[in-house]
Amino acid sequence: MALFIMNAERAAAQPGKAPVDTVAGQTYKNPLPVSMGDPYVLSANGRYYMYGTGAGAKDGFVTYSSTDLVNWKFEGQIYHGNTNDSWCTGDFWAPEVYQVKDTFYLFYSAQWRDNPKGELENFRIGVAVSDKPTGPFKDMVNKPLFDPGYPIIDANVLFDTDGRVYLYYSRCCYKHPVQSEIADWAKNQGLYKEIEESWIYGIELKPDLTGTIGKAVLMLRPPITMKDKQSEWESRSVTDAEANRRWTEGSYMLKKGAVYYMMYSANHFGGKNYAVGYATSKSPLGPFIKSNNNPVLQKDTGEGGSVTGTGHNSVAYSVDGKQMFCVYHGRTTASGDERVVFIDRMEIRKDGSLVVHGPTTTPQPLP
Repeated sequence: MALFIMNAERAAAQPGKAPVDTVAGQTYKNPLPVSMGDPYVLSANGRYYMYGTGAGAKDGFVTYSSTDLVNWKFEGQIYHGNTNDSWCTGDFWAPEVYQVKDTFYLFYSAQWRDNPKGELENFRIGVAVSDKPTGPFKDMVNKPLFDPGYPIIDANVLFDTDGRVYLYYSRCCYKHPVQSEIADWAKNQGLYKEIEESWIYGIELKPDLTGTIGKAVLMLRPPITMKDKQSEWESRSVTDAEANRRWTEGSYMLKKGAVYYMMYSANHFGGKNYAVGYATSKSPLGPFIKSNNNPVLQKDTGEGGSVTGTGHNSVAYSVDGKQMFCVYHGRTTASGDERVVFIDRMEIRKDGSLVVHGPTTTPQPLP
């Protein structure tokens, strides 16, 4: 991406947006010239690596590399699935890569070949390994990481400070109708007979990442009552008649001091209402309490902007570690249905609140 050079002047800050300081003379502008969904950024070996859904990958995933979080170089396809001897057949989604000593672990979602009942959504999570962030990655074993008995997507891993490791994932909406006041409302309105929901679960992983320990624990789900403050924004796909589903997915866990922050996305990833909220806990397996400030990232069309469908984020840090960035996908009037990557500043304030300064489409200071 070409750098945008501005005169040394201070642009006015928009409500909810990071102030733009152009004294340094160099800025960048969203969206970045990378088309993918579910972007995840890894920092390794002095560079950043971005992984995501789509981006031209055929039955697998590609990666981009960068030294500054703004200018990205295409590095090619790093994982190939849907081979004659692989456990997975298609719908390769939401890759995340973690470095443990000299090994890189790729967690991803895909359709499981073992599908005797012919389920339309038969997703499971796999793990592949490589000695380089650019691959090639090969599956640790020719089967999913584990089978909870229902379709799952959107793996996210936390390496906690006590040495324990946790996996977070989303149970798919598929064949998961849930009774709630919003479901009753939709039925009374003649919109939908039932509302399916996806829920986020957490489970401990074995230290070598080859399997799980114990039973999965429910972390987050959509509100049951319409009086719940979260109900309005988490139900927009239903109230806007986009789908008979309420999603809780795309989790990203980070720890600040003794507090665990789980960022998550709600609503249909293909619609305008996709948005990000967060919840906090004193334990990696909850209970989690959703923030009263939710959503912390959403469309800006109501404010005259052009961005919709903001969600499924990861978090990256500047080279000096002093600045936090929310990396996410969205859509603009220009991109249409194509998901493109945004990167905006975020912070955890002294009062413990998490704030994302976005979406922005005006020039921003370089990281």
